[in-house]
Amino acid sequence: MGVLRGTLRAFLPAVVLAFAAAEACIALDTPLPWMIGPLFSTALACMLGARLGAPVQAREAGQWAIGTALGLYFSAPVLAALARNLPWIVLAVAVAICLGMVAGAMLRRLSGTDEATAFFAMAVGGASEMAVQGERHGAVVERVAAAHSLRIMMVVGTIPFAVRWWSSHGWGAGIDLFVPLAATVHPGGLLILIALTASAALLLKRLQLPNAWVIGPLLVALALTAAGIELSRLPEWMIRAGQLFIGVSLGTRFTPRFVHTAPRYLASVAACTAVTMLLAAGFALCLAYVTGLHPGTMLLATSPGGIAEMSLTARVLHLGVPVVTAFHVSRMVVVVLTIGPLFRAWARMR
Repeated sequence: MGVLRGTLRAFLPAVVLAFAAAEACIALDTPLPWMIGPLFSTALACMLGARLGAPVQAREAGQWAIGTALGLYFSAPVLAALARNLPWIVLAVAVAICLGMVAGAMLRRLSGTDEATAFFAMAVGGASEMAVQGERHGAVVERVAAAHSLRIMMVVGTIPFAVRWWSSHGWGAGIDLFVPLAATVHPGGLLILIALTASAALLLKRLQLPNAWVIGPLLVALALTAAGIELSRLPEWMIRAGQLFIGVSLGTRFTPRFVHTAPRYLASVAACTAVTMLLAAGFALCLAYVTGLHPGTMLLATSPGGIAEMSLTARVLHLGVPVVTAFHVSRMVVVVLTIGPLFRAWARMR
């Protein structure tokens, strides 16, 4: 009971602050207000010493909402369109892995950190998965986690703004707009959808698969949508709550301890991340030119951000949600499955 009270004491003020920040971002007309506001407000408060926190269940609830909402975009015609872009997805995954390895070499040279820490800190994968994998290979877990937290903050704080600004100035010939099959909320169908997607998430979590609360719901919703089964769409308040929970979960990682992490190391991570983002953007523009897809869609699809953050940005900006999601899910799966052998090969080349 004491642990529960302590968790609520840290979480409830974070939610209140996050909600106020989201409303402020809406007033300022920022992109992704329900994630950017909570992320930056709670991060700033925590770095200044506020004792805010988020239970793992809040993050999982947010991931469930986002995964389910994304899966509802994958109708049969959309899957067919994605199949035609499979070679480009494979190429993008390969480029992302190479950029991570190059950035790892840069980080090692700039910061003087060890090989394992540098490699796993810059690998474009989920923070928790890279921290676990890094620990197995002798990396400093705290530094790996700090690097990924900083990377996500830099990506979320720049790319959505850049894509919206360029799109509003006539960038690109068109918009890759896909809409969910289910256009309305059906209470009975919604309950069934919640039960099915949550069960899938729990199963994948039990199997210790990465990003279970995103991938499980996404796969179930995708299968239902592709089969033409229209249970319900998610209410908008659920999607906003999911963004808020994810923003709070990310923001509360930025504790005073994070601020005092080796300054040279964090500065080097920021520099390497900036270079990675610029190179990924250049690749995205080339890919957009070749494929004919909207440049904003490709920028989000190939960015070094996470599935939830970049796919949500595509949803808010009415870009190609399935395209962005497919690119990021493919990258995550390949990176998680191959990161160990890749590190050993990278270390041998050093």
